[in-house]
Amino acid sequence: MERVVLASASPRRSQLLEQIGVEFTVHPSNIDESKVNKDSAIDLVTELAVSKSKDVAQKLDKGLVIGADTVVVYENQILGKPDSYDKAYAMLTTLSGTYHQVITGLAVIDVENSIQRVDYKITKVEMRELTDQEISDYIATKEPMDKAGGYGIQQRGAVFVKGINGSYTNVVGLPVTKLVMMCSELGHQIV
Repeated sequence: MERVVLASASPRRSQLLEQIGVEFTVHPSNIDESKVNKDSAIDLVTELAVSKSKDVAQKLDKGLVIGADTVVVYENQILGKPDSYDKAYAMLTTLSGTYHQVITGLAVIDVENSIQRVDYKITKVEMRELTDQEISDYIATKEPMDKAGGYGIQQRGAVFVKGINGSYTNVVGLPVTKLVMMCSELGHQIV
């Protein structure tokens, strides 16, 4: 089994790796995400994924380092993680009754061989119409505060999602099929 290092403190990403049977350690990167600015969501998430994985990889002699970053995009506008009730309310109101995209950038670095793979995954999500009371009650749970777009499909936010076209695990924050394929391209079987 390869030594796999997740360059993320996200409990959801850890849970997804555990779910598919990957043995790994967690070493969150120390990059300042606010300093990375890109014109497109795809460029942003791939750049952040690469930066996170490189930050951790430079401290290691071997292993596979996984970096990831996820954003929600509505009408070309990137919706990050809300840091207040008002921002969460605005995001959920915007997404209510609409389609949006969840985009995750992935970077995998084979430290010992100094090679990497970078890719991304897009999933289209349809959200049902939400009432003001549903939004307020959901925000009161504090669940939206650490999630791109202000909702978690793997938790209470699941009841808002009418349908998805693409990878469910991508919406959670780590497209595991894409990840396993990228590792395989590097010559490593992680499951």
